[in-house]
Amino acid sequence: FQQVTGHLDDCTCDVETIDAFNNYKLFPRLNELLESDYFRYYKVNLKKPCPFWNDNSHCGIRDCAVKPCPSDEVPDGIRSGSHKYSEEANNLAEECEEARRLGAVDGSLSKETQQAVLQWTRHDDSSDSFCEADDTFSPDAEYVDLLLNPERYTGYKGPDAWKIWNSIYEENCFKPQNVKRPLASGRGESFIYLTKWCSSVCVEKRAFYKLISGLHASINIHLSARYLLQDTWSEKKWGPNVTEFQQRFDEVITRGEGPRRLKNLYFLYLIELRALSKVLPFFERPGFQLYTGNKSHDAEMKNLLLEILHLAKSFPLHFDENSLFAGNKKEAAKLKEEFRLHFKNISKIMDCVGCFKCRLWGKLQTQGLGTALKILFSENLIEKIPESGPSYGFQLTRQEIVALFNAFGR
Repeated sequence: FQQVTGHLDDCTCDVETIDAFNNYKLFPRLNELLESDYFRYYKVNLKKPCPFWNDNSHCGIRDCAVKPCPSDEVPDGIRSGSHKYSEEANNLAEECEEARRLGAVDGSLSKETQQAVLQWTRHDDSSDSFCEADDTFSPDAEYVDLLLNPERYTGYKGPDAWKIWNSIYEENCFKPQNVKRPLASGRGESFIYLTKWCSSVCVEKRAFYKLISGLHASINIHLSARYLLQDTWSEKKWGPNVTEFQQRFDEVITRGEGPRRLKNLYFLYLIELRALSKVLPFFERPGFQLYTGNKSHDAEMKNLLLEILHLAKSFPLHFDENSLFAGNKKEAAKLKEEFRLHFKNISKIMDCVGCFKCRLWGKLQTQGLGTALKILFSENLIEKIPESGPSYGFQLTRQEIVALFNAFGR
């Protein structure tokens, strides 16, 4: 960590400013939010088959398992309305579903309400998503309590784990054929060739690589910080494994790449922080609720959420997303679509992870980052959101909201 100081490439920000802002101002509040009912329950389908190779082998280690919640433990408000974002929307969606089932036309719905329903339906099939989202209505989708299934080392490693990361870097990071693989199994893998390539390409492709590298660094830090240090019949002990951390980030062992990986984590933080600052108008509307069924607690958590978003907005050295896709309009649109499709592909690869706990956190963090990118690329739509009524053109499902904040929390 001593090597991780000063200015960040492609930003006006520095490591020290982020550390002070996060550690003393933002993280304590964010942690409290993530422990609330609305944000601790995430619905996920861990049984989707891998779409890229016929390998359905699953990690047999018991720490790889995920314990889903019995339905009666999930708050009523979340179970009844996991898909839409407010009580009003939940009730309306149920009415419409019933009307469709009975084949009736509900004449009592106003024109505005009918349009809102159309808008929600259109959103559910929209092409603005950066992730392959789970079908939350699938019988295989289950609620998971994230606090009871923390991200930590499970014992999942070796060829299967390397295959996932190799596929992500090799096929999805805009990497040219003649650049050597960024990962090789074993210690001291070198990113030197890729680093040279990064310095010569456009800022968008460089940003994409740094986001994935930052996500990889985040996951590796959590595995090192919550490592299984003792496993006996009487007790399990989890804690920091310094050796494991050094293998991934030490400057000498990684031939100078470890500190760069950690800086990419700061870059990822800036991108997600910027998205939180931009999405404030969506959450500020009186119609938006963190609906769990407990009115007083929901109101308290919404106030805390808004406090966090205002704090995010106050950060003095935000990433300037206008530097991305700023060139020729036709080329920029093509590159943006490539960017979206590459990221969507990475979200699909998460269904190939053999360890269910790793799959859970991989899916959640890619959906969270995908939601952040969706927000940054929807700035014009967010600016047009009216203070009341549906937010035409821009929507976030509860899944996206929970993933966004938990990914940032990581």
